[in-house]
Amino acid sequence: MSLTHLAVILVVGGLAGWVAGILVHGGGQGIVINVVVGILGALLGGWVVGALGIAVTGGLGSLFLTATLGAVILLSILRLVTRR
Repeated sequence: MSLTHLAVILVVGGLAGWVAGILVHGGGQGIVINVVVGILGALLGGWVVGALGIAVTGGLGSLFLTATLGAVILLSILRLVTRR
């Protein structure tokens, strides 16, 4: 993995985590947590999209949407579990 690829993952993950935090009203805990939630959300979103049989083409837009979808799901589950 190149340094550029890592930087893209961190930036897209951070933005996806931040947007998901705004949408769910449970995130937005800071840049580190946003990046973690966004990256985990990208993994979860990729799994969900794949399980639904949706073909995701490459590109930053689809990566961002998938990561945001997964981060929203992740934050929603965490919010239900912690009852915040």
